[in-house]
Order: sequence, then structure tokens, then C-alpha cells
Amino acid sequence: AKELFTLAFGQDPRPASDEQVRAALIAAAKEQGVTEFSTRFLVSEWVNVIDAWQVATFDAYKGVPRRGRANRMGAKQRERIWPVFERARQTLDAQGIASWPTIFGRVTKYFEDRPNKPFTHAIVDEAQDLGVPELRMLAAITQAGSNALFFACDLGQRIFQEPFSWLAMGVDVRGRSRTLKVNYRTSHQIREAADKLLPRLVRDVDGLEQDRSGTVSVFNGPEPEVSKTSSIAAETREVAKWIERALADGVAAAEIGLFVRSNAQLGRARAAVNMAGQKVVELSERSEEPQGRVAIGSMHLAKGLEFKAVAVMACDDDILPLQERVETVADESELDDVYETERQLFYVACTRARDRLLISAVAPGSEFIIDFEQSLA
Repeated sequence: AKELFTLAFGQDPRPASDEQVRAALIAAAKEQGVTEFSTRFLVSEWVNVIDAWQVATFDAYKGVPRRGRANRMGAKQRERIWPVFERARQTLDAQGIASWPTIFGRVTKYFEDRPNKPFTHAIVDEAQDLGVPELRMLAAITQAGSNALFFACDLGQRIFQEPFSWLAMGVDVRGRSRTLKVNYRTSHQIREAADKLLPRLVRDVDGLEQDRSGTVSVFNGPEPEVSKTSSIAAETREVAKWIERALADGVAAAEIGLFVRSNAQLGRARAAVNMAGQKVVELSERSEEPQGRVAIGSMHLAKGLEFKAVAVMACDDDILPLQERVETVADESELDDVYETERQLFYVACTRARDRLLISAVAPGSEFIIDFEQSLA
């Protein structure tokens, strides 16, 4: 989107930060005298409805799909709150900044009616994390035609976006999809245990189903381990010993990865690596090469990576699911989605392991660990 925006408009987009969007919403609500809605709800409605669907008018707002949220807002409430969103968008425009969905939308508008598209075909990996603006942009920048778009996805690994109807976007994959059943990356023992974190049957908004039963791995390995300790210091010692055992068994330092829920817990991973006498490389979105060092990073950065040995650390009951997300939800539907994506994020982190997996926490540990432990019984 950044490259195509620059190509279309001759300048780099200036994406707004979450803090800038929040400030614009707070200021707009105060200016409009709208005090009956909490800041939490304003931000949630902006992120999940207004910005996600690029709602530009009040009439569009009245008709936008509101998955699980329709009873939250009556017609009079929507009419009352709409000027807040309209004013907030004007504020961002005046500052010369825009949210990423808005940037996607501007790229879409530029290319959708042009006969010459940037691409003839698009292959999209991790498609379960596409949002409405991204899907619209992909359609706009790719030439129309049979099989111009190919999507690879796993509904059980959705960790970024709220689900929505692809069919409503004109993307109909019913009868044109299939589920892959052979796992080449993860041992049978790790895959079987991790699969217990997800329902056997995952269904999307359009009714498309993915049946996880019958999946097989092509090799075996040791059973995953779960460690619940009495303190962070004890966890550090346990993970350090686990790293030392892996190294003694011939696993290279660069083949070991430690993941935590967020950057706030990176210190716990770093301490364990240091105690094991190894050097650390901190992963980033630029995906730095380990080069003989043990990699540490957040669970989100685990996506797409693979290590022979993985430790998922700091899975405490007040960290996973992340309490910051739980405390900012606006309604029950959003809370359900937070728990679902947090569980799927945990699944993603666990399945980065090829041969060895350790899950560690300060007791009692995350509620998600219970399902994992039951699979090992």
C-alpha cells in the first residue's frame, strides 16, 4: 500500500498512530458535546466499524454490517455519535495524516477504474488476517479474470482482524477451496497437542468450514513440556536449563526461539538466554537473522517463522489473554473475539516449533494452558 500510494500520488503516506486517532476522537466528542459514550466505545466503534469499512456518510453508517454489534446502537444513538467520527476524520485530514485503512482506501479508489493494473495476479498468504480495506485493495490492483486471486489461509491462525463476510465483498470461494491435511513443519506430538487449543471445526462468516480432523504430520518428536513455577526467577532457571539441554542434544543456538505475549515480557526471555550463557537476537518486523544467537520476540512476530526448539514463556494468567485487550473491549461480542484471537495467537506461537516445545508460566498459568495440558495427559 505504501509503494502504490507513492506511485499514485507522488508522496509517501503519513499513517496516523493509535494515539493520534484516539486524541482526535476524544477532541471531537468534546467539541460535539457527546458525553454519553465512553472513549473505549468510541475507539472500538471507529476501529471495528467506521475505519474498517471506510464509512464516509451517515447513510452508509446506518447500513454497514455490524457483526455481533447491532443491538449496541439504535438509530438515534448512531445519529448522535456520527458527527464525532466525521469530525475526527476531518481532524486527521487537517493534520495531513491518515489511518492505514484510509490509505488502503485511497489506493483502491485510484486504481479500481483504471484499465491498467499494477498486477495481473495476486497470491495472498496469511489471508485470514486480511481486513475489508486490504481485500478491496487487492481486487482493485489486480486485473479482472478467472483465478486472478489466490488465497492461502488458516482460520485457526487469525490474530489481527475481526472476521467479516468475503461474499459481501464479491469474493466467493465457496466450492472453490480445499483444506490441506499434511503438516510438514511440526512434529506429530506438537501438532496434536496444539490442535487441542482450537475447535475441530472452524467456520467463517460465510459458512465456509475448515475441518482440522484428519491432519497428519510427517515426523515424530518428543512430547511438549509444560512448566509452571512459583516465581519469575524460577521460570528463568527452568527455561535456561531447557536451552542448555537442547544445545547439548545438538540443536544450534540459531535454531532456538523464545516467544512472549508482548514486548513487556521480553526481559524474561532475555534473562533465560543470558543464564544459559547464550547471546540474544531480538526479532523485529524486519526479521533479523539469528546468526548463532537465540531469537526472542513477541508472539505476533512468530508468524511465519520456524525453529527446531521453541519456548513460549510468561504465559501467566494475567498476561495471556492480554489484560490490556480484555479491559478495552466495548461489548460481549468484542470480548469473545479477543479471547478467540488470543487463543489463536498462542496456537501460532506453539506451532513455530518443529521438534521441541516448552510452555512456561508462573503458576497458576493461563487458562489456555489447561486445554494444552489435557492433550498431554
